[in-house]
Amino acid sequence: MRYQRPKGTADILPEEAKKWTYVEETARMLFNDYRYQEIRTPMFESFDVFSRTSGDTSDVVTKEMYDFKDKGDRHISLRPEGTAGVVRAFVENKLYGPEHQRPVKVFYMGSMFRYERPQSGRQREFHQIGVEAFGSDEPELDVEVIAMGMDLLSHFGLKDIRLEINSLGDKQSRDAYRQALIDYLDPHFDELSEDSQTRLHKNPLRVLDSKDKHDQEIVKDAPSILDYLDDESKAHFDRVKQLLDALGIKYVIDPDMVRGLDYYTHTIFEIMVDSKALGEGYTTICAGGRYNGLVEQLGGPEMPGIGFGLGMERLMLLMDAQNVKFPVLDQLDAYVVGIGEQTSVETLKVVQALRANGFAADRDYLDRKPKAQFKSANKLNAQYTITIGESELASHTANVKSMASGTEINVPMTEILADFDAVITKNFND
Repeated sequence: MRYQRPKGTADILPEEAKKWTYVEETARMLFNDYRYQEIRTPMFESFDVFSRTSGDTSDVVTKEMYDFKDKGDRHISLRPEGTAGVVRAFVENKLYGPEHQRPVKVFYMGSMFRYERPQSGRQREFHQIGVEAFGSDEPELDVEVIAMGMDLLSHFGLKDIRLEINSLGDKQSRDAYRQALIDYLDPHFDELSEDSQTRLHKNPLRVLDSKDKHDQEIVKDAPSILDYLDDESKAHFDRVKQLLDALGIKYVIDPDMVRGLDYYTHTIFEIMVDSKALGEGYTTICAGGRYNGLVEQLGGPEMPGIGFGLGMERLMLLMDAQNVKFPVLDQLDAYVVGIGEQTSVETLKVVQALRANGFAADRDYLDRKPKAQFKSANKLNAQYTITIGESELASHTANVKSMASGTEINVPMTEILADFDAVITKNFND
């Protein structure tokens, strides 16, 4: 029988994994600069964690979640996104306590799961990098999170980036807008798609997010959320815009943006890139917003929050499409060549000594001729070769060659074993 990976998943092979590692480590370093710390949550949670936070009319809950009953008859879901699990961990572990500095800033990386039609940049198992910050309702934090997302994409070398923002206001603003939207859509009820008909009286904002072409025509002239913001919500959004202007971060206001999950309030945003790798026109690569009230939904105290998520698969496609150069992270410092089977023990000792001193080192494990070993050293871009033959074995020395300059020297074995860095500095760093 021939085994294949499940539909909607991918094998990330070593050459590609190097790129993923670079992206993840770059993100870690940047998040550390902004004082965000890593958090790791389970890949599966109680079904209620996601159904309660994402909203029971969202596509994530109604169509896309991988959920099942475990052997204890518990209703479990593989995580479809990162925020809800982080909020659950924040509440359960009482990170809101006075001993924790506010805002509490965390980031996460890992696999997410959604049952949807696999396509370029969208898999059923996908990987996400995200950040969350709890404990501050200030617009300054909104702008920090947006700026960090823009900063991260700039670090990756992406071009043609566009920031789109909107505000969903507070609960009072949303309630007023919700009723206005129902009043507008009700006369078109029979024309709406089945999904939108279901959502109309439960969460009409979801209709604005419909992918149905006819729904999109109907909502084109719908009232704007920005016309229903109360004074406090308007002041919050005005301050966000003012701060973005102060930082020189360009943006476009999109009054139709609502995001795909129900927990967002006030500022929401999408960072988009113009690339044919993901389709025609601008497509979203990073998105998020504020979610005041979500902590309370999961049993915590009143505690504002904001964050964003970034899809790794889409990011990697974009970086490849824009010919972003990835640095070499797996440089081979030395390749040890053994000539004659009696040198095998000595070459193994040298390789292990080099590794113990922090060098990346390798040798032959296929009992090949010297010519094939040197060929491997070239192919692996080794910085130095260390050659041990019968005469070197007898004299307790080795030949060290710089592959860049071609300079070759004979060195006592004790010096190589004790301090290879000193050998390089003394003989090759002129």
